[in-house]
Amino acid sequence: MTSTGPSLLALLAVSVVLIVLLIARLKLHPFLSILAGTYTFGLGALAVGELSGADGPAIEDLNGVVAEGFGNILAGIGLVILFGTIIGKVLERTGATVALADGVLRLLGDRQPALGMSIIGWITSIPVFCDSGYVVLSPLQRSIARRTGKNPVVLGTALATGLYASHTFVPPTPGPIAAAGNLGIGPSGLVWVIVFGMGVSLVTAAAGLLWAQRMTAGLESSLPDAQQSFEEYKAQFERIPSLGRSLTPILLPIGLMAVGSVAALPTGEDTTLVDGALGTVVAFVGVPAVALLLGVVAALLLLPPSRDEEALGTWVGEGIVDAAVIITITGAGGAFGAVIGASPIPDEIQALLGDGSSVGGVLSLLVLFAIAALLKTAQGSSTAAIVITSSIAAPLMETLGLTGELGPVPIGLVLAVMAIGAGAMVVSHVNDSYFWVVSQFSGMSVTTAYRAHTAATLVQGLTGLVVVLLLGALLL
Repeated sequence: MTSTGPSLLALLAVSVVLIVLLIARLKLHPFLSILAGTYTFGLGALAVGELSGADGPAIEDLNGVVAEGFGNILAGIGLVILFGTIIGKVLERTGATVALADGVLRLLGDRQPALGMSIIGWITSIPVFCDSGYVVLSPLQRSIARRTGKNPVVLGTALATGLYASHTFVPPTPGPIAAAGNLGIGPSGLVWVIVFGMGVSLVTAAAGLLWAQRMTAGLESSLPDAQQSFEEYKAQFERIPSLGRSLTPILLPIGLMAVGSVAALPTGEDTTLVDGALGTVVAFVGVPAVALLLGVVAALLLLPPSRDEEALGTWVGEGIVDAAVIITITGAGGAFGAVIGASPIPDEIQALLGDGSSVGGVLSLLVLFAIAALLKTAQGSSTAAIVITSSIAAPLMETLGLTGELGPVPIGLVLAVMAIGAGAMVVSHVNDSYFWVVSQFSGMSVTTAYRAHTAATLVQGLTGLVVVLLLGALLL
């Protein structure tokens, strides 16, 4: 580590604490709080670089990096949040969520709604980003809360942790599939990442579910209709759509994204599972924003003719307003992450790791977990933490003792992906867009979201680490 390394890491910690204090204690809006933390770290990094006598600034063009980070994250997820929120608003206003809640609870029973939300989330997030999945499924979570009388915080946390588990471990979600590629796992080895990822993610999903059921039942939600009975809510609608029609706006975008992800799986050096013109079409409709736009169209088809004018105006407008808060906060988080990425922090972590010769085997899995956890907590994005950590570790796999094989399984590399995924769960807090999606759509205050969602992601990450270390002890 260079002489400025400790100062930069301390500055990063101060910036994160500042964001938390501004939001939780001073009640400053999260958008302004995250920007304050962003500029605190950015300007502080410039000062550290200047005082150290560096040849150039620690961050080239701070304002440009902030703007680029803000814009890039919105380019990736802004339309997803917007379209998903509109779908949710239409599903609620047409009564489609009533049909969905009845269907899910007929299948799983009224006594296990949290288990149902966890299972639905785990399946959904294999092909779909957890942010997108939560936005699309949040109306179902709220309707089941009314139907069963269960605390929306419990159901929201169960849904969030189910989504989060498969998001960080199971390809074709972008993070783990990128880590596999960075570490040198070829197409033939990717199936083992999927197999081990499913196993580890199911255990972490169960840990999140237990946390939701046992530790969040006493927390309160600010959803205005959270205390309304299901029958009172149901009586508001003149005609409720059928279960099949109600499912379409949710399953259509999820299905399109899933098909797009699977079709893009590599089958060779320059080929994918679906190539040619068909591959182009599948790739286009599988883009989350396009898939969710088609979901909006499917949702609008639920409208009774007498309500078209109101729906196309008021309901869609309400969805846009609801999405605006989350979108702006998400953009600020993207700016913070971009500033950290543009600083010397990633290089300091590489220098701290050195050539990797001081660690090996199971201990190296712990090191990979720690690096991913540091990056995740600092900059917010699980996918970015996975990609950066795997890029740092890629040239060190042999030195770290993680190139061993177990028959046809590149077990060392597979467990490295699992360790990085577990680290990328620790923790989701105010600089993570997923934190705001979960808290806003579940009616959690920041304090409540820390006690429910953030704590659950810590439990999940540590659970994943324990599972990976046990597998390492047995298989490496």
